[in-house]
Amino acid sequence: MGFQEATTTCLRKYFTFSGRAVRSEYWYFVLFCFLGSLLLGGVDMMVFDTGMEDLGLISSLFSLATIIPGISACSRRLHDIGRSGWWQLLLLVPLIGVIILIYWLSKSGEGENKYGPVPVGGAAALSV
Repeated sequence: MGFQEATTTCLRKYFTFSGRAVRSEYWYFVLFCFLGSLLLGGVDMMVFDTGMEDLGLISSLFSLATIIPGISACSRRLHDIGRSGWWQLLLLVPLIGVIILIYWLSKSGEGENKYGPVPVGGAAALSV
């Protein structure tokens, strides 16, 4: 799954917390959010003369627009490795969040699990 396809998939599945997401879908969406925040933060600094420590209007609106699809993509990514979406609450605990992020980089579960079949482009497709 490429960058554009992953981004449109995550935005299309705005409130879809069920199912599974392959690594590329999740991490490309994280990259989209990072680059969007970086770009729009720069626009905020130029247009509204905000400083590095200030929150700009445009980047704040972007963050509000992408927080729900980010949480749902994270939930689907956790489902792909056989975990509940509630595990992402561990990101609120300092240091543990970094460990969890490393864990999310793990390989997808082989075959179907309780959250559904392997997504298109997942582990089964790569083994062919």
